[in-house]
Amino acid sequence: MLLPLKPGELQRLIPAVASGPQFSFCCGGLQLVLQRVLVSTLGGVIPLLISQGGFGSRWSSVWLVFGLVMLLYVLWGPIVQAGSRNGQLRRYPAAALFEGTIANLYTKERLEGRQETTDTKGRLELIENRRTWLCLELEDEDGYLGQLRFPLDKSHKAMRKGMTIRCLVLSERKDFSKIARLTDGWVPQAKLWVGDYPYLLRPAFEELCLKRLR
Repeated sequence: MLLPLKPGELQRLIPAVASGPQFSFCCGGLQLVLQRVLVSTLGGVIPLLISQGGFGSRWSSVWLVFGLVMLLYVLWGPIVQAGSRNGQLRRYPAAALFEGTIANLYTKERLEGRQETTDTKGRLELIENRRTWLCLELEDEDGYLGQLRFPLDKSHKAMRKGMTIRCLVLSERKDFSKIARLTDGWVPQAKLWVGDYPYLLRPAFEELCLKRLR
């Protein structure tokens, strides 16, 4: 079942500015945080030293501001990244609330990177970083809708084929004859949110479901 959203509802469900969960997601793991700290330090300290060194007094204030902005990159970097991801979905002209079922679910190995290292004998080895993802096939009374794919977690063991799932559907066409994107989904029977990125403001989405799916 697809229920088209009313004007303004998409913007209330997917914020323009990063929410708390979105900020945490975009901060990433320890390696990504360290990379941002390095960029922030180099990009911030060098301009500050230039501004205080008297090199071109006309531009000292510019270098000072640039240095301060770069020192805060650790904070505004994830905010900009989340805002960009949110904006990709907020731009779609057609959005609808979907309620259907999990038609099928299965796991799939996904290559997430390669790293070169040496063994104890000094020989070069290529290590592949793989991660198990869970794939959900969604359908309703009209048939197959699409897939949600996300990293597998222990909590996902509670999900079963046939369970109800709700999410937003985005399309370039008002009749939804071609589906462009799906947001993260809510599985009420398992009391579980699933998806590779927390697009939705979850309390607001659950409230919308209570109003529109009575």
